[in-house]
Amino acid sequence: MAEEERNKAAARSFLSCATEVARLMDLGNAADIPETRRARHLAHAVRRPLLERAHLPEEFFAPLMAAAVYDPDPSFCLWFVEPAVYAFGRRQVMTALLDYLRNGTDAEQAGAERAWYCAHVPLRADRSPAYAPGGSRDPAMDESRDLRDKWRETLRRSAMCPGRLET
Repeated sequence: MAEEERNKAAARSFLSCATEVARLMDLGNAADIPETRRARHLAHAVRRPLLERAHLPEEFFAPLMAAAVYDPDPSFCLWFVEPAVYAFGRRQVMTALLDYLRNGTDAEQAGAERAWYCAHVPLRADRSPAYAPGGSRDPAMDESRDLRDKWRETLRRSAMCPGRLET
């Protein structure tokens, strides 16, 4: 597949993911926005409402992770990763990204690597109402040392056997 075709397919995938997150937020599909700008428009529209919610239903998790992984711009995948980290915890987010790294397509593996960096976002009680009233949260939600080790091991194995990212 030519590079241009891959880019078009990736843009359609990201649009699909962003549309699903917007649908879950009841924000519509922005059909009046040109398709070339629609995904970024939807991502921008969901960013603040996602962070403003203290809790997100579990049904949001997979679409947020997919949108983060398929977002072609490493500067913006944070818009999906950060609310997921606050709502579901760094551990659950990193586990999902590790799964994409191990089992995903080449494009998903690259997206997981971009999103992994964002999963280390500093957590601040003033940034999200996902914290308890006293500004605390269960530390187990964010324990990720073992996952960072697994991530490095998976990358090491992939360097030794290109094309194979399994455990």
